[in-house]
Amino acid sequence: MNWHLRELLELAAAVGLLTGFALGWLALRHQLGRSRRAEKSLRVVRGEFLDHLEREFDAWGLTPAERDVALFSLKGFSTQEIGELRATSEGTVKAQTNAIYRKAGVSGRSQLLSLFMEDFIGKADVTREAREEHEATDSRVNS
Repeated sequence: MNWHLRELLELAAAVGLLTGFALGWLALRHQLGRSRRAEKSLRVVRGEFLDHLEREFDAWGLTPAERDVALFSLKGFSTQEIGELRATSEGTVKAQTNAIYRKAGVSGRSQLLSLFMEDFIGKADVTREAREEHEATDSRVNS
């Protein structure tokens, strides 16, 4: 192989490496931007969810202790774990959860959780419909 061909191959390899590096850097930058946007959206949704919880707890007239127990219950902690976290007896936690269920008009933890999930799943459906309608409008305008 003559030296001209060898030089061209080495130059092509170097250009390929630089191109791969540049494309990898652009892909990483794009993913980092998506990650930041997703984290921001998650913070917004988390804040909205906590605000929603507080409004519901206010409407039900929960005491501060009942609010704590309800939040731990929604997070999936057992009655025993909630008692340990709050330094109260399991019986106290059971009485508080019964009061929460009565005030919320539900019969148990799964129904309590479903109250909040239904609110957000219903909103997600509306949001999806609005997004699809917006995309359809955009495609008609751009056509």
